[in-house]
Amino acid sequence: MYLLTVRDGLHTRHIGPYASPPLAAADLDQLLAGCSPQAHWQIHRLESPEAALRAPASPGSTGALQSGKGTQLAA
Repeated sequence: MYLLTVRDGLHTRHIGPYASPPLAAADLDQLLAGCSPQAHWQIHRLESPEAALRAPASPGSTGALQSGKGTQLAA
């Protein structure tokens, strides 16, 4: 499962869950239309607590798959 996070100034919105990153990205353009040009976005992979306890995270790993600023999409 994936969660879309949009930060616009002091406001943070969490939208989802989505089954895949492309589904989250499909909603992104519509959501950013109502945000300022300085808005930042990120698509996060959600993990179950059991999976997180079994495999320790590598240093520097945040679980973020894609991120961007404004209306530019990350490749």
